[in-house]
Amino acid sequence: MLLENLSLLFFKNYDDANISFSPHINCFIGDNGSGKTNLLDAIHYLSMTRSAFNSSDALNIKQGEEYFMVKGRFKIEEEKHTVTCSLKQGQKKTVLHNKVAYEKMSDHIGRFPVVLISPYDTDLIREGSEERRKYFDSLISQLNHTYLEQLIQYNYVLKQRNSLLKQFAERRYYDRDYLHILNEQLVPLGEQLAQERIAFLESFEPVFQKHYRHISDSHETVTLTYKSQLPGANFATLLEQAEQKDRALQRTTVGTHKDDFVFLMDGNPVKSFGSQGQQKSYVIALKLAHFEVMSERQHHKPLLLLDDIFDRLDEKRITKLMQMVAAHTFGQIFLTDTHLERTDKILENLSEQIRRFEVKEGTVKLIE
Repeated sequence: MLLENLSLLFFKNYDDANISFSPHINCFIGDNGSGKTNLLDAIHYLSMTRSAFNSSDALNIKQGEEYFMVKGRFKIEEEKHTVTCSLKQGQKKTVLHNKVAYEKMSDHIGRFPVVLISPYDTDLIREGSEERRKYFDSLISQLNHTYLEQLIQYNYVLKQRNSLLKQFAERRYYDRDYLHILNEQLVPLGEQLAQERIAFLESFEPVFQKHYRHISDSHETVTLTYKSQLPGANFATLLEQAEQKDRALQRTTVGTHKDDFVFLMDGNPVKSFGSQGQQKSYVIALKLAHFEVMSERQHHKPLLLLDDIFDRLDEKRITKLMQMVAAHTFGQIFLTDTHLERTDKILENLSEQIRRFEVKEGTVKLIE
């Protein structure tokens, strides 16, 4: 799979940009704050229909403007696919595939896969369980459309249940029958999500461990486990037992939205016991396993986005990544860096076609 070109209108710090890409390696070179990462985020939009960095779509409209548009043309084998994402202030976001809007935006997820490696990846280790759930939910959703639909439905029912619990407190009434109707809808969805997560990790963890060994050259044992209230317990019973607590706290306190993915090294939490280098190796191994599993199941390689990794990684880990690039492990790559000379030196022994772009104050220029 290739992204042949990208067009932007009023996206973040860009007024207007049109870029044609190399099928192999594309480098965005510029100072911090120039807009390099915004280009990667635009590519992420075309794949995932959302930003990798902003939870609100409206934040991606250039200041002083009323809308943004991101457009790109993909090539899968010999087929061309044009994807357009746009948003106007006060309106719903639209996503078009070959000029046709999706009935459900979720139908787009997984069609044009992407993997992003960024300095923020260590948040998966440092932050709370929500970050890890969101990451794995996004990964599984790109591979399993049924899982995505179940997740959307679960979150919808959960939102209704939480809203009802707030109403009980605010209006001082209690409708147990309606609460139990929502429980009956939530239970099978939660149980199915837990089962899918368990099944996914069984196949994913060995791939992750393989990549960790390659990246780190270390002998510590890394594991990735799923922590949930549901396996071995009855979800309906858990909801009943937590009913009074839920009413007091005005939110649902049990369920798959409370699950976690636990990162361990030699049986200890990576967050507390892993060095900075080990933590970086852990998250890079996660992303490389993400890439490999998606490549195998989607039957074409995802786009690989590398954001400022030359600034953040030591020479050993960069060398390992470049060995994988030289071995044609990846397909099309997009990377950002602040120094052209450093980028050229790191890539100098590669045979792939490389295209370099200078990014400066929201403009993109091909470096001849």
